[in-house]
Amino acid sequence: MHFASYLPLLPVLGTSVLAWNPPSYDGYRLVWSDAFSGSSGSLPNENNWNIITGNLGVNNELEVYMRDPRNVQHSGGDTLQIVPWKDGSTWTSGRIESKFTFTPTAGGRTMAEGQIRFGGNDIGTKAGLWPAFWLLGDSIRSGTPWPACGELDIVETVNGQLRGYGTAHCTACNEPTGRGGSVSIPNQDWQRWRIVWDRTNGDWRAQTITWFMNDQQYHQLTGAQINDQGVWTALTARPQFFILNMAVGGNWPGYPNDRTQGGYGAMMEVGYVALYSS
Repeated sequence: MHFASYLPLLPVLGTSVLAWNPPSYDGYRLVWSDAFSGSSGSLPNENNWNIITGNLGVNNELEVYMRDPRNVQHSGGDTLQIVPWKDGSTWTSGRIESKFTFTPTAGGRTMAEGQIRFGGNDIGTKAGLWPAFWLLGDSIRSGTPWPACGELDIVETVNGQLRGYGTAHCTACNEPTGRGGSVSIPNQDWQRWRIVWDRTNGDWRAQTITWFMNDQQYHQLTGAQINDQGVWTALTARPQFFILNMAVGGNWPGYPNDRTQGGYGAMMEVGYVALYSS
């Protein structure tokens, strides 16, 4: 999610759901996960997540993030639902940031993955909606500005389009657009979105960050492409944290129109978030 600045922290089930647990992968061990177990309409586990509130003043977005189960809740079926709503002239939505931080493993591979689907409303009713599953460098919480902190967008979509975008943002990443790739999403149902840091090569220039949808690689970035060891270190060898959110409006998607509908048909639903290491 293109990011201009950062502000520190100052029950209804709308669709059928399925329970998801993080899968096992040969060669990897599960380090951390949240499979979003909880009663219907309850907030996400606040031992795992900071629930963000307010308008963060970034990207010319419209939404006000709320600590409200109407905007961010357990479904009761082991999923998390992040739901935008329009109340009068105000859009509200949800954003959570993990308290868990991790540093990709030196000399090994690290994998971050989430199972996600987007609401089933007609695409024509999603103008201005901007869901994202992404990572920020933890140094932003102690004053390092964006994009020097590093940002990796595991998947973003805009305006309901069936296209997923994976992007790196950094001080050598052609900002404000970043360095990214995209992939066609087969439908609005569940997909697995993943990035893998491969630090097995001792030469940072040969190390990689690779983006996948359902095991299909669709983008890769190398240290040699960044061509700056300090910047590469920010993306691959410094602590990071997870973010899940649904933005409304902003510089990239533009703004909602008269057809835009909030609610469960426009939501972002998450089956699990998981971090693995080889």
